[in-house]
Amino acid sequence: MRRVWLDDELILGEDASSKFRLNSPAGGWFPALQDLNWSITKSNLPYADLFFSPHLKDISIFVSLSSSGISRDALPAITSTISALPTSTLQRLQFNPVIRCADLTDTLSSAVLRCGPSLTEFTSRVPLSDAAVNHLIRLPRLRLCTIEGPPPSYSPSHSPLVFPPLADFTLGEDTAREWVSLLEPLGGCVTPLSKVKESLKFLTFPAPTIDASFASLIQTFRNLVNLNVEVGCRDEGGEDRCIFKLNNDDVTELAMALPQLKDLILGYPCSNNTCATTAACLLPISVYCVEIGILTMHFNTTNIIDDLKNISGSPIPRATPAPKVYNLAFGCPPNAAHPRRAQF
Repeated sequence: MRRVWLDDELILGEDASSKFRLNSPAGGWFPALQDLNWSITKSNLPYADLFFSPHLKDISIFVSLSSSGISRDALPAITSTISALPTSTLQRLQFNPVIRCADLTDTLSSAVLRCGPSLTEFTSRVPLSDAAVNHLIRLPRLRLCTIEGPPPSYSPSHSPLVFPPLADFTLGEDTAREWVSLLEPLGGCVTPLSKVKESLKFLTFPAPTIDASFASLIQTFRNLVNLNVEVGCRDEGGEDRCIFKLNNDDVTELAMALPQLKDLILGYPCSNNTCATTAACLLPISVYCVEIGILTMHFNTTNIIDDLKNISGSPIPRATPAPKVYNLAFGCPPNAAHPRRAQF
């Protein structure tokens, strides 16, 4: 057996679980198991370790610590079981609690510290310790990383900052700018960091504000294919507060710096209509990002008819293929209630 899905549909009674343990052969019941997909439930937590194999390559763990899932009283059992996970030969480790749970930081950090150089993908919403983050970003084959929490402390005078040539990087909402700010000034002079500047294709960056400094940081990663800024304009109280501070020139610079973009999501448009970008910035995006297919951003639509007329009269800087945009989302025209989404 190479793959197991362990969830609430697989139930072993207490007697059966005890018999499995008492009669376990050398190497366990599933010595060839390579792929374990484990949704932690009250029923399977007592015997989940029976499915652990020294040859595991792919582990996905899902846990819901809520009234509809398992209680926090189960945390000691969860941490004990996860601590027994064999992770040294893993290629992929995915840990997805429904909520960010700092109570599991030490346990998951310990699992990460046991991961070896074969790891290529890591995904977790649980913050890691500094030691675990430092270990993770030094793994040479890591290509996909979804991480919560801040970057590790770094002092150029003590030790070089090593970073793998990631292709896909998803950052936590509260620390995204810290991560990109760390990479941006060092990329030109530190070889491992210059590699990630070239290798990064997919970046999910939940910036609190989309402004000129944000655009400047993003331009570091000139080979991006997908840039996803997963933020909206509502504050914690539910009030609209437009976070989009770019103007047409800022958007033009971003498009020129990232010519390989196919998907560009610059936050979710709001109805305030206070931003400085207009439909005129569609022209440089279509000129410089000729493969663009999905575009989501704020446009000020107060004078959209005049803005569109101005586009038609603007000189195109070079021969340009027909735009390939098939999904365009923008803010509300006057008197409209919801953001508009156009498909081509």
